[in-house]
Amino acid sequence: MLKFDERKQIDSVRGALALRGHIETIVDAAWNKGVKNLCWLGIGGTWASAMQAVCHMKERTALETFAVNAAEYNTTGDRRIGPGSFVVFSSVTGTTTEVVTAVEKAKQAGARVLGFVDKADAPLAKLADHCLTYPANEQLKFFMTADRFLYLAGELPEYGAMYESFDAFLPEALAAAEQSADDFGAAFAAAHKDDPMHYFVGAGSLYGATYSYAMCYWEEMHWRPTKSIHAAELFHGTLEIIDADTAVTLFLGEDAQRSLGERVARFLPRVCKNYTIIDTKDYLLPGIDSAYRWAVCHLVMHAVTNRIDAHLEALSGHDMSLRRYYRKLDY
Repeated sequence: MLKFDERKQIDSVRGALALRGHIETIVDAAWNKGVKNLCWLGIGGTWASAMQAVCHMKERTALETFAVNAAEYNTTGDRRIGPGSFVVFSSVTGTTTEVVTAVEKAKQAGARVLGFVDKADAPLAKLADHCLTYPANEQLKFFMTADRFLYLAGELPEYGAMYESFDAFLPEALAAAEQSADDFGAAFAAAHKDDPMHYFVGAGSLYGATYSYAMCYWEEMHWRPTKSIHAAELFHGTLEIIDADTAVTLFLGEDAQRSLGERVARFLPRVCKNYTIIDTKDYLLPGIDSAYRWAVCHLVMHAVTNRIDAHLEALSGHDMSLRRYYRKLDY
């Protein structure tokens, strides 16, 4: 398989899951001191992950939790952030200008900050009150943090059993899901490598991932025009430009907003012949109870899109690491 190392994939997820004890220590200490609200801070792909975490929590929690775009926060502020606020962010380089400024601003307002930073000596790692360093698996790290808050609030009583299951089976299950999606990824890439425009639709915890996939992968990495649409919003504008030839991909998840995606799935065949439905339910997760799949369906989606990306890169000859402007120019 192209760009797939099973052992590496398994070890990567297993290593991220091993951070849970550290996350619990940090979150429990904050909870015991009192948490007024929970803010997920980011920009670009990390803001997308923040939106996913908020949607994941909204199904169950009474705790005020919200996602903040770092650049917007730096200009307009957000008076919800202050003493008693717990702010979570993630960064690969630890140098993203907007996030550095936003973390400084949040700390000045009195918030406590947890950062997941891939480089331990980066500026953002030094700014955070708590920093955990481990590469990749951003959404998993965010969701483990979210789930600990849910557990402490009495809103996720299955937390212990769920994570015992994830620890035991999730790394291998996700690797297997990615392997099983390889033929589909190759066919999808071949069918859509020359699309003049592609629309990606999602809902629930998959919407943040859909937004990120369209912008951070197809636009930033593949240089291909796309648009992401929330399934609830497709019927308030976008449906009017869909015709038989429009390339549309719907990501169907397994959380409370699945019905919003199912509505789109019923509509598309009536007007379009160029649609694809990627349903996370179609991918087995051996060992994972069906009651827990809502909490990891976004990781299944990522396993599938990894396969699309690998084949699209190979067919196009365009290296996904190549950038024209990002971190190349001052802007």
